[in-house]
Amino acid sequence: MKMNSNKPRVIKDFEKLDQEIQQQIKLSYPYGFADHLIRFTNKDGLYVSALPFETDEKYYLVRMTVERAEEIVEDDDDFDDDGNLRDDVKGEYSDKFSDLDYINVSDDSDDDDEKEDSRSSSDDDDDDEDDD
Repeated sequence: MKMNSNKPRVIKDFEKLDQEIQQQIKLSYPYGFADHLIRFTNKDGLYVSALPFETDEKYYLVRMTVERAEEIVEDDDDFDDDGNLRDDVKGEYSDKFSDLDYINVSDDSDDDDEKEDSRSSSDDDDDDEDDD
């Protein structure tokens, strides 16, 4: 996600965002937030981690640590026990925000699973015997 320098930059905590922005963020990051955090230096020169999210009007940096990102997903009923946005919620939000061009639903978990499978295929033979 490239930042457009003409847009106002908004740095906020997830809980302080409007509910619709929170829903759009969940739809854009349906497999959780922790793997998508970036680090930047704030106005006081301190490193801060945040989740980037861009709308047509604003560029959001949603302040959160990896731990907080995981807590948000764990405590949110919109996500299942595995930390994925529930299919019914995903469908509801997709319909609700279908007119927004900037909503980019991430589908990176399937790619990650395939990469992991190809990297560890030689190790799987030993592990399979333990599962019986």
